[in-house]
Amino acid sequence: MRVRTGRFVLGIAVVTVPVVIALLGPLLAGRPPAREASFTEGAGHWLGTDFVGRDVWYLVLHGGRSVVLTALAATALAYLVALPLGLVGALTHRRLVEELLLRPLDVLLAVPSLLLILLVATVFSPGAVGLALLVAVVNVPDAARLVRATATEVAARPAVEAMRMQGETWWRIAVAHVGRSMVRTLAADAGTRLTGVLYLVATAAFLGVGAAPDAADWAVMVDRNRTGLFVQPWAVVVPALLIVALTTGTNLLFDAALDKRGRNPGRTCVREA
Repeated sequence: MRVRTGRFVLGIAVVTVPVVIALLGPLLAGRPPAREASFTEGAGHWLGTDFVGRDVWYLVLHGGRSVVLTALAATALAYLVALPLGLVGALTHRRLVEELLLRPLDVLLAVPSLLLILLVATVFSPGAVGLALLVAVVNVPDAARLVRATATEVAARPAVEAMRMQGETWWRIAVAHVGRSMVRTLAADAGTRLTGVLYLVATAAFLGVGAAPDAADWAVMVDRNRTGLFVQPWAVVVPALLIVALTTGTNLLFDAALDKRGRNPGRTCVREA
């Protein structure tokens, strides 16, 4: 119990700082300070200046919202598409329907995610919304396969067969029983997937996809200021630490929540009975 509580508290503590900065930072930033020389410290700049003399603290306050919102939107969109595809593929008794729904996803699954994003970016320049859509698309294939595999196992249980024999609707079987039984697996996947999406969004922005080269974005800051790492390290270290804290804290929270759920078998047994 103490280990689980400690993990949850640690996750909250780690993830709170980047989330608060990302969501409330633009409201607290105020007016941008005057520019100074590149990669300098002091002179009223808490974290020094960046490669073009902008205040690093001001950029940090403005640079997290795009990363966090894009990652959350991409993860939600991926599941919004993957859940119905996976459920239909698992519960349908028509092989042709399953093939038409899932086989096209194998094409996307065969192409590395970052490579696909970069290929699309050569055709048109996506903004934050476009980047969220691209990241969601590349996450749909394996998410749909996970949903299908989990739903197939649940659908083979006697309880589901009994519901079919009683004439229950497809919607009630898929949502009320199969969907509910998949919550733990999907929650575990969501924590891992959100972490991967965060890194993918940050890497894409690092490579100039979805963000302007001089945008106030944590990943862009790491990229553009790395040449001055040994001169003025805060312009690189602070945004990099915030990205790491966000992903690490998210995983700790999901692990603690799943551990709590898994250590309460009494309620599960009563519910199944």
